[in-house]
Amino acid sequence: MSPFLARLRDKVGSELLMLPSASGFVFDEAGRVLMARHGDVGLWAAPGGGIDPDERPEDAVVRELREELGIEIEVRGLIGVYGGPEFRTLYPNGHQVGYVIAVYGCAIVSGDPEPDGVEINDFRWVPEQELPGLHTTPWTPLVAPTAFAWWRDQAG
Repeated sequence: MSPFLARLRDKVGSELLMLPSASGFVFDEAGRVLMARHGDVGLWAAPGGGIDPDERPEDAVVRELREELGIEIEVRGLIGVYGGPEFRTLYPNGHQVGYVIAVYGCAIVSGDPEPDGVEINDFRWVPEQELPGLHTTPWTPLVAPTAFAWWRDQAG
């Protein structure tokens, strides 16, 4: 949790907070997407996280993937901005968050994914047809088809 968010939580407790965030759909040359298993909720999703005050969303997704998986990425485009009831999360500690997520299409520039063991405890490269077999966040099935279509447009 960022210091900014910790200060907010001190004031509002576990009440619902609407938070801006950024997520990176990182594709490899075979068109597989990098999925990360989030340790706090045990669900698979594209990696990403909260946007800090005065931080650009593109910079946030680069920072988050560096922190969580130790990789340097290149943002290749905005896939879309998403929110709604499927983007609400109740964390084990009782904190409620409604995310508005800027989703970016990305590629690895350097490094091999290595989970930080704190926020992310596993990763895998997943082809589109195998994604429904993962236990994902509720928002992943809403965003993934658009992300894969974006990648096909870029690769074609």
